[in-house]
Amino acid sequence: MNKPHSLYIGLMSGTSLDGIDAVLAKIGPNGETSAQAAVSAPFSPELRQTLFDLQTPGANELHRERQAGIALALAYAEVVSQLLKKENLKPSDITAIGAHGQTIRHQPHLGDMAYSHQTLNPALLAEKTGIDVVADFRSRDLAAGGHGAPLVPAFHAQQFTSSENLAILNIGGIANLTLLPTSGAVTGFDCGPGNILMDAWIAKHQGNTFDESGNWALQGKVNEALLKVMLSDSFFIKIPPKSTGRDDFHLNWLQEKMGKDHHQAEDVQATLLHLTAHSALEALVSHAPQTQKLIVCGGGARNNALMNLLKVKAQHLFQQPLEIITSDAAGIDPQLVEGLAFAWLAWAHKEKRPANLPAVTGAKGPRILGAYYPA
Repeated sequence: MNKPHSLYIGLMSGTSLDGIDAVLAKIGPNGETSAQAAVSAPFSPELRQTLFDLQTPGANELHRERQAGIALALAYAEVVSQLLKKENLKPSDITAIGAHGQTIRHQPHLGDMAYSHQTLNPALLAEKTGIDVVADFRSRDLAAGGHGAPLVPAFHAQQFTSSENLAILNIGGIANLTLLPTSGAVTGFDCGPGNILMDAWIAKHQGNTFDESGNWALQGKVNEALLKVMLSDSFFIKIPPKSTGRDDFHLNWLQEKMGKDHHQAEDVQATLLHLTAHSALEALVSHAPQTQKLIVCGGGARNNALMNLLKVKAQHLFQQPLEIITSDAAGIDPQLVEGLAFAWLAWAHKEKRPANLPAVTGAKGPRILGAYYPA
């Protein structure tokens, strides 16, 4: 007999380094998932800077990374405590926590030596919360020859259904696509930078962590020559499976593309906005030109300028009308989709169900993802 629903908590702190989302998920016996509550908390300035610094090699980084993993576990535990208190729940009410950790290196292109590392101390998180923890979701897929990313398409396939050819565009620090045709296999891949370059550029020039609604980008004018140079990057012409991260897209990459030419800062921001929109839609028209509906989730769904630009560009790139909406229309807050996904990945691990999609990651076959840390 099928078991009743269970409660899981999904924790997500993405490439944008904007903070932690903790989502309380109700998951049924067949994996049907809904968000019951959520709590978000920003990183402390010290932890955010530490995690940012660890994105590039530096002195004594093994010690610094382990310390950051401890600090992240403690920050996660505090957000879990807030969520339990908000919902008047006890640790024993929660089946498990799904915690991705913070990606600080993603190197899937190294053949037999490929790796992806997310800093976290999941044993400490289990100890502090009194809840079982499932973490380290990418390693098993990488061991099977995959990229270990993107991880969310399997959840998207579970969660989003349509009678139309559907695609999901998740715009976090990195943007990724899940393609859900009415017939044929589910596929997906990272399609390029999401918010990562826009966030880095505005932080450098204005000290803000992100461009609210894209308002600063709207003050600039797109530099078509610079956009063309950026879109010529080899990543955009790679054939999926493919994944990327801060290893590939960062301020030094941007500076290299800009060269020695002088650019107004707001013009660069406008051009980066176009880069995110154009690279995502070009990937969609290349790999799923029959798409009829695009659901946008992640922090980028709250960028009004980006959403409007996607709609404008889609009119020129697609032969048929493309409906573009946010996941709000499907009943899920765009900011909570990834947190829900990691709750679902923890459920899949506990149920011993494979949760990777070989067509997405390039793995040799389906694998049970994650490592288990009992409370």
